[in-house]
This record gives sequence, structure tokens and C-alpha cells, in this order.
Amino acid sequence: MTELRSLPAKRLRVMAGAGNRILECYRVLRKTSANVVGEVLRGQGEFYEWDHYPKGDVYDHETHGQYYYHTHPADLRGGEHGHFHTFLRPKGMPARVKPAPLADFKPPKDANDALSHLVAISTNKAGYPIGLFTTNRWVTGETWYAAKDVVRMLDRFLMDLAYPSWPVNIWITDMLRLFRPQIEELLLARDRAVDRRQADHPEGNTYEDRDLEITSVVEISVERQIEDVRRASAA
Repeated sequence: MTELRSLPAKRLRVMAGAGNRILECYRVLRKTSANVVGEVLRGQGEFYEWDHYPKGDVYDHETHGQYYYHTHPADLRGGEHGHFHTFLRPKGMPARVKPAPLADFKPPKDANDALSHLVAISTNKAGYPIGLFTTNRWVTGETWYAAKDVVRMLDRFLMDLAYPSWPVNIWITDMLRLFRPQIEELLLARDRAVDRRQADHPEGNTYEDRDLEITSVVEISVERQIEDVRRASAA
């Protein structure tokens, strides 16, 4: 993983600020024994595996960021309770970013539906993040963009809404800031995993290969990352 001391001072300051805001979200949520998962499930009725929460996803019509939370059946969870999937739609993307020129690419009727998955955030039963991962295209039904272009999208992800929870929207925005180095590496590893799969199975469509679901993954700790950023900034 990236050595944080090698990062520019400006990037470290952004990460430090994100870490502080995440801790502030935790502080206010703990006052009512709440957590980020509980916030997105609140008022949503009976909880069902696979369903998106909150219903209809969360979409910022100004920034074009989007996310939802869901969980898999217990035997498929791998130690997590569930995870947040984060996305950016084309109207929020940097200029000149285009979908990867895949053989099966078909432009959607609405150009803004060609959304890109950024990263997923795994949470434990207490509602705290424990990991980050990327997925193959079929998992979320996204449009595929090259990793270098998805990296350019990361700073554009901003959930500037009160719905369904202001602390959750601040938290999820700043998770992508605090863990930016890890997410960049996960995205590059994602593309390498897909390329290897395609080389090993040239006759198939790797992006629809149900045997390739998770393309890269890393365990995380907010507290450890904040401390690592502090040490790197002081070096």
C-alpha cells in the first residue's frame, strides 16, 4: 500500500480534515446510540437481504453522487454485516471522461445513467467500517470506466444532502477522502484482476463472469488511518 509519508502535504491535510469530520459524525451519532447503518435503515420498514437502503438509493442531483446500503445472506457476508456502494453519474464526472471502449458497451437512453461504481465500504454489526472493496461490472450493473478515470472521479463524490441523515452523508463523503490512497490502489488492482481473468479465459466476457465478483479488497480502520496520517504529516 501507498506510504503516506510520500504523499503531498496538501493531500495529507485533506485526509486529516476528513478524519476529523468522520470522528465528529461518530460523536454526534453516539449521543443517541446511533450509527451510520442504523441511520439509513431508520424508517425503512422490514429489512430484507439484497434490497437497497434507503429505498430508491441516495442521489444528489447537484453533485450526481449516489450510494446505497445492502446486505447479503449470512453465508455470503464474509464477516461483514453489509456494505455501502458508492457511485458517480456522468453529469458529475470530470471533463473528457468516457466509458471504457468495451466490445459490448451500449450507451443508455439517458446518458446520465452510465454511472461508475467507485468503491464499496464494508461495515460490521456495530455499524463501523471494516473494509473497502471493488467489484466486477455485473455486480452493480455499472458502466465500466478505466481505473485511471475512476480515480479522477473520487474528488467529485460529494453527498451534500440532509436525507436520509446528514451525519451519514458527511461520513460517506469523507470516507472516500480519508482512504483515497487505498481506494486508488484498489481501483488499479481491480483492472489488473479483470485483465488477468480475460487473459486466462479469452473466450468469455470477463465483465459478466459470475466467478469474478470481488476484484480487490483491503481491511481498514478509521482510527489507525487517522493516526498514520498524523504521523506522516509530522515527518
